[in-house]
Amino acid sequence: MKLITAIIKPFKLEDIREALSQLGVQGMTVTEARGFGRQKGHTELYRGAEYAVDFIPKLRVEIAVRDADLDLVLESLCASAQTGRIGDGKIFVTPLEQAIRIRTDERGESAL
Repeated sequence: MKLITAIIKPFKLEDIREALSQLGVQGMTVTEARGFGRQKGHTELYRGAEYAVDFIPKLRVEIAVRDADLDLVLESLCASAQTGRIGDGKIFVTPLEQAIRIRTDERGESAL
């Protein structure tokens, strides 16, 4: 099993959810996040005053998948999150040693 963590632009969430639903992905966790990468923030004008926005609003999406589904999910995630502009985000894949469904005590891939 793998845990996919994607940092995305907030307005792409619905596109990602729809794309993953079509693949049969049944769950994800979404957390509001703020950060910066190569774009290093930007300046904005608010009520005549200019100020620096060092941390850009992002969403952190976490998805647990079976090893067999990993490549297909990553391909779909990349295609649906991409805008082609700076700040599209990043995807990280880490090993997932164990998963447990609390309600039924199912373990491993059956808990996904």
